[in-house]
Amino acid sequence: MTSPAIRSGLYYGALGLPLSFVALPLYVYMPSYYANEFGMSLTLLGALLLGVRIFDALTDPVIGQLADDVFQRGLRLTAWVVGVSAVLLWGGFTGLFFPPQLFFGVALGAEHGLIVWAALSLLLTYLSYGVLTIVHQSWAARLRGDDQAQSKWVSWREGFALVGVLIASVLPSVAGMGTTAVVLGLTLAVGVVTLMVGPAPSRSKHDPTRVLPKRWAQMVLPWRTAAYRGLIGVFLLNGIASAVPATLLLFFVNDRLMAPGWEGLFLFVYFAVAAGSMPVWIALVARWGLSRTWLVGMALAIAGFAGAAFLGAGDIVAFAVICAASGFALGADLALPAALLAKVIRDHETGVGREGAYFGWWSSAAKLNLALAAGLALPLLEGLGYTPGTKDAAGLFALTIGYAVLPCALKLLAMAALWVWRIHFDRKGEENEHIWRSV
Repeated sequence: MTSPAIRSGLYYGALGLPLSFVALPLYVYMPSYYANEFGMSLTLLGALLLGVRIFDALTDPVIGQLADDVFQRGLRLTAWVVGVSAVLLWGGFTGLFFPPQLFFGVALGAEHGLIVWAALSLLLTYLSYGVLTIVHQSWAARLRGDDQAQSKWVSWREGFALVGVLIASVLPSVAGMGTTAVVLGLTLAVGVVTLMVGPAPSRSKHDPTRVLPKRWAQMVLPWRTAAYRGLIGVFLLNGIASAVPATLLLFFVNDRLMAPGWEGLFLFVYFAVAAGSMPVWIALVARWGLSRTWLVGMALAIAGFAGAAFLGAGDIVAFAVICAASGFALGADLALPAALLAKVIRDHETGVGREGAYFGWWSSAAKLNLALAAGLALPLLEGLGYTPGTKDAAGLFALTIGYAVLPCALKLLAMAALWVWRIHFDRKGEENEHIWRSV
């Protein structure tokens, strides 16, 4: 039989699997699916995705504010919000990949109808995904607990998320989008049910002497906290450093390593090792604390990226080792920042009861990482003379700079920022219930 602590982790973390599972097809498969199956132009697809993603990022702080209100009204309303959002997420995802072309072809014309349907489906999918993600993250923060307890909640969530990424990386190409939609629906149902029967989030006690700003002004409360401003700055720098090589991976594998077709194995090694490494990082938190442990993870990531700078054609085994080392470091990025955020919320008066506001801005920052990485790395490579498929030495050198050297520089900046701001993160606050004491 499993211990109560492990069952609690399973119940809470299970929803992380479908939430990560749904993301990969949206980012990777959807553009090529619409281009190949329906003949939509890449320019139109790019404009559509850009517009929806900007809207998606802007709505997260609002969703965070609303999530706080829902939590304060009790578990029953929270359960309704989670359940309805899961249904809408599945409906938006399924509708996106199986549009009713005949209806829209008659109503608006085939091309315009498809654009409208894709835009509506994406908006529905992203909004419901945002609600579930922010509620799920805030749920763990409201379970309270000390640094190690929060790290474990996050690790369960991110561990399930990595399993979802691994499944989503192969299922659409092997079994098709129909099976993918069915699997998404089943895992969402399981995740919602287990979340509801697992550990319940606490409601903040009302303090009659505490005066909060007006309703919508509460969205900016996180920015009044110096520790939060510092943490989200570190999170952005570190996130961009990790997103740049993710953006350039296919170019590096195809042109620098001359190993097309191996990217699936490299990704599997990367994410599988990341999943396995998280218990190690949690154990290190008990000895070194959150900030210092995260610094060690960043240093390991720099060592991996630096090694990639010396690789050339055919260095497949060496790159697989680097992927394993980088994946191990990724475990720290997945387990520790959100736990640090929960500590910041717990240690500051403006945080307790406004977890959704904090995680709303946090979610926006996470989405900005990918956008900023692409906006930084791709123009830089083009300016340095790299074009996809090139055999030119100068172009390949530029690719190496973008893939390996630039992330190291950004990671070093993130380490410096974390070192400077660590006094705010490590400040000893009042510790609440020790949920994981039995582990």
